[in-house]
Amino acid sequence: MTLLDILNNLSKTYHFKLIALHLNHNWRGEESEAEAQNCAQFCAEKGIEFYTETLDVNEKHTETHARELRYQFFNNAIKKLGITALFTAHTKSDTAETLVYRMIKGTGIKGLQGISPKLSKIYRPMLDISRPEIEEYCKQNGLNPNFDSSNNNNNYARNFIRNEVLPKFKQINSNYEDALNSLSILAFEEEQIIKEYIKSLDLYENDKILSQKFKNLSTQMQKRIVYEIYVKHDFEYTQERILNTLKFINENITSKSGKKCSINATHWLFVNEKHIEVLTNQTKNTDVLKITSEGTYKFGDYEFSIKKNQEKFQKFPNDSDFKAYIELKEPINFELRTRRDGDRITPLGSKGEMKLKKYLISKNIPQHEKDKIILLCKEGKILWVSGYGLCEDLKVVNSCTHVLTLKKSRLGGKL
Repeated sequence: MTLLDILNNLSKTYHFKLIALHLNHNWRGEESEAEAQNCAQFCAEKGIEFYTETLDVNEKHTETHARELRYQFFNNAIKKLGITALFTAHTKSDTAETLVYRMIKGTGIKGLQGISPKLSKIYRPMLDISRPEIEEYCKQNGLNPNFDSSNNNNNYARNFIRNEVLPKFKQINSNYEDALNSLSILAFEEEQIIKEYIKSLDLYENDKILSQKFKNLSTQMQKRIVYEIYVKHDFEYTQERILNTLKFINENITSKSGKKCSINATHWLFVNEKHIEVLTNQTKNTDVLKITSEGTYKFGDYEFSIKKNQEKFQKFPNDSDFKAYIELKEPINFELRTRRDGDRITPLGSKGEMKLKKYLISKNIPQHEKDKIILLCKEGKILWVSGYGLCEDLKVVNSCTHVLTLKKSRLGGKL
């Protein structure tokens, strides 16, 4: 209520629209309802728009779940109401509780940073103010804030820290909140130094970690990079999981075709001699697209084109090119698709046919990439493995008649 009162006073000077948000967790029945009514009455008296929602009484009664639902409510309100800045009343006292809670649960430098003053459109302007100072403001300005009786329930970890642990801190250092706040600031500064150093290592290529550079790092820095992977993708982690992941990486970092391990139900970590990357479970594209004339076609996330040649051609394009110069001896009648069991190809420069599976293995293509490769086929025979090579049937012998290209696109259908 203190923050709302201050913002209301400022709105009269700076003329911004103010909306009060209230989420009724519905944990305490009539008491929860009375709190919502108190907030609504305060807003009505001050002429402040009031927006509230009430959670289902059957929602899990845990601190973590309550926080998740709270921020879900905030983010939904931001979108629904067109909010440009959302302010919460976290204080210096909240920072102290958070730091102690994280230290007890186990944390690193990042966790010691405490509560961030800004998260996207959510701002926390009162982190330098203590709870007693808030209470004094309410007293001087005749405010009647809500008191949550569940704060006295020491079965909740944060309540136990607030009611039992921190008073012991005060016996040792009456300014313990300032001391913990200073620790939080130092941790933030140290974290920035580490991030700058990691950036200077130039470890990443298209969101993939370069294996050779990772291999040359100290064990401590490797561990930190693994931690960054978990944090970046918002994966749950423990020190044990980080160490196990690091062990997996180092055991497979020289593999040509690569190995992968499960991180959670939807993500995998892939490692080979070139890259370390996070993969998501994806459904294989089983579509088949008929190509019967020159033009540009949409296939999945890609744009495929076959056009008459009007440029100097390369008989042997680079294997990594998604472009091929070919000589067509028959009318266009192809298919675009992904691989199938039993596919065969006669690679450019080869005298005999071979299984596509064996061909892809020879190219050291990671397993998870094989089902993504787009193939140009005719009557069951592979003519072009996009990005990897042509079939002998399309080899330029006399003159280049057409050019094949494949690239990412947002276009749809044939152009």
